[in-house]
Amino acid sequence: MKGKFNILFTSTLKTSFIIRDLNFLENNYNVFRVIDSGLVALYKIFSLIRKVDLTFTWFASTYSAWVVLLTKMFKKKSIIIIGGVDVADYKEINYGIWLSWWKAKLVRYSLKNATKVLAVDPFLIDEAKRLAQYEGQNLVYLPTGYDPEEWFPQGEKQKLILSVGACEDEWRFVKKGFDKLIEAAQKMLDIKFIIIGISHELINKIKNSIPQNVELITFVNQKDLLRYYQKAKVYCQVSYTEGLPNALCEAMLCGCIPVGTNRGGIPNAISDTGFVVEYGNIQSLVDALNKALNVPEDYGLKSRNYIIKNFHKSRRESELVDIINKIMF
Repeated sequence: MKGKFNILFTSTLKTSFIIRDLNFLENNYNVFRVIDSGLVALYKIFSLIRKVDLTFTWFASTYSAWVVLLTKMFKKKSIIIIGGVDVADYKEINYGIWLSWWKAKLVRYSLKNATKVLAVDPFLIDEAKRLAQYEGQNLVYLPTGYDPEEWFPQGEKQKLILSVGACEDEWRFVKKGFDKLIEAAQKMLDIKFIIIGISHELINKIKNSIPQNVELITFVNQKDLLRYYQKAKVYCQVSYTEGLPNALCEAMLCGCIPVGTNRGGIPNAISDTGFVVEYGNIQSLVDALNKALNVPEDYGLKSRNYIIKNFHKSRRESELVDIINKIMF
């Protein structure tokens, strides 16, 4: 039976993990949704705010600032989810909303004035405190959740290394660490590397500089992505920074041996089930990839079991419901 509360769900994006949260909320509450941007989104939010008890917004942004402002005006409660880019200010890779001074002011307001701010990794709590310059009394750690029935191992693993990340330009390519992964691939020419999520435009721009053992693939649907996870023995997440990486957790559920950098939420996702290396240390990365390729295949079950135990979708849904009910009662 659904709770009696009315919730306004807002987001400018429609990714799988965002829609998963929307489904969780709709399972338990009466939900209005605004998944849009621009003035249209602001108009919809303003028209609905008086009908709800609480707002639920994915990512701290200029939109979240307006949502929080309206909740304060109409004496409603608010929740913001922070996932990474919303608490980042990395000039060296041109990444993070805090690089814009005026957007930073709005994001700071939304973080400090939301009823609760839920971070998908503890690293993001520290970053939010640093950037917003406050004690973070409303910050709570709650990881995203994953479905082991949706992501599962099947068939024999191949001796290949996979990495996934949406990249539309060269800045995102660097943020995801694909430049470092290609450096490693140049030292492992007998091993096949596959990188998924690169735009056609970027592939055409950089393909002549890519070694022959690296295959660049554009965006694929979830069904095809599952097949790649199931095929690859090793999944590599060598990002400059991350929140809790969705692709890494999905790959681990599919029995991939994880290798990742010591940045953001990557070590939290891998724990002791794989190999964590210093960002930018190419030889350490090569050594870790070779070790991962040579561990027994059933070692991947350890990775899968770790994600199931710590980041199961049921945990996120139950804890979201618990947090919302505590806010409202």
